[in-house]
Amino acid sequence: MKNGCVPVGNTDMYYVSFGRGKGKLVVLPGLSDGLATVRGKALFLSLPYRKFLRDHTVYMFSRKNDMPEGYAMEDMADDQVLAMRSLGIDRACLMGVSQGGMIAQCIAARHPKTVTKLILAVTAPNANDTVRAAVKGWMDMAKNGDHNALMADTAEKMYSDKYLKKNRKYLSMIAGFTKPSGYDRFMKNACAILDFDGRDNLSKITCPTLIIAGSNDRAVGNSAAHELNRGITESELYVYEGLGHGAFEEAKDFYDRVLSFCDTGT
Repeated sequence: MKNGCVPVGNTDMYYVSFGRGKGKLVVLPGLSDGLATVRGKALFLSLPYRKFLRDHTVYMFSRKNDMPEGYAMEDMADDQVLAMRSLGIDRACLMGVSQGGMIAQCIAARHPKTVTKLILAVTAPNANDTVRAAVKGWMDMAKNGDHNALMADTAEKMYSDKYLKKNRKYLSMIAGFTKPSGYDRFMKNACAILDFDGRDNLSKITCPTLIIAGSNDRAVGNSAAHELNRGITESELYVYEGLGHGAFEEAKDFYDRVLSFCDTGT
């Protein structure tokens, strides 16, 4: 288990890794990385990946630490590949969650030899109307420094009503531990989402692809996964009925499904 940092151009990028297997899985998190990086969290972040650790080495990356203005999703993809190569990761299964899925699409389209299999979880091929409404709302809350409202609205858009009813009081407590010193990093990530449109590049993704979605996603909309499925020839789609943007947290078999896909045909 490792908490690491890898140089990328004139800055660096935090990552964590766990497991010692020959298979490699690279994981890219969503917009929450704009609030808190993976730095120092290897033990905590490894917990959902327990079944991977014998046969796989899992790497989870943050965005690079010094992000310039206008830092686009394509730039994030290119920098991510540089970071992977610096660590000797020439080819890997790649999973992107939410915004991480947008970056993962760019990597698979721009650097196809890097990706053996692609998992796109609760993500979209562009900033559709649902994405834009959600992200712009979060940006307004961040501009106003209203972290509690930002966290509350994020939770409402992520989780099922059943989950919220059970855990809402705990989510409000967690919000107090996640407030960053500033929102510059969050805003740059959010702007990249609003500027993203990868629909014309979906046909360039040729690796086997698993798309995972919830049937009630209030952050990216319910049509996004189907649009990805239509645009990526070698793709399959699985939809969790009754779940939304937080399906990767709520669905008990989410990581089993990812592991099975990574291992199929190997």
